[in-house]
Amino acid sequence: METYFFNSSALVKRYTKETGSKWVIDLLKPSAKNVIILARITGVEVTSALVRRQAKLLLPTVKSAKSIYRFQRDFRKRYVKVNLTPTLTENAMQTAEKHRLRGYDAVQLASALEANQNRQTLSLSPIIFVSADSDLNTAAQDEGLVVENPNNYP
Repeated sequence: METYFFNSSALVKRYTKETGSKWVIDLLKPSAKNVIILARITGVEVTSALVRRQAKLLLPTVKSAKSIYRFQRDFRKRYVKVNLTPTLTENAMQTAEKHRLRGYDAVQLASALEANQNRQTLSLSPIIFVSADSDLNTAAQDEGLVVENPNNYP
């Protein structure tokens, strides 16, 4: 049992078929007993990604609707969320500046760092940061996080 922080670029692979999907699905199986942490904004990002894929005809409408339903159900019931607070917003702004990240990527990384710090305070094992975004992964590594890229598991 591990604790993973999933960025949207990695989590969407659970709900669509693409490089790394099998690896992500295996990590998210209930039998794996992994703890999955997300930034609250991941709900918006993954829903948007699934809707946009359907609009571009990369997902059939029925499959898209099922994927969105499954994701939103899991988001509400299964995943641990890091809330966007004033402190997290300040940390995300500093993270964006330090690593030259896009806005939501900075929020994702700041959320992961907060979750990791909370675990360390409780003497728990560190999180594993999961993202399919190379720039974000580099920034996470620079911040001392263990990083996994699902694209490395075709």
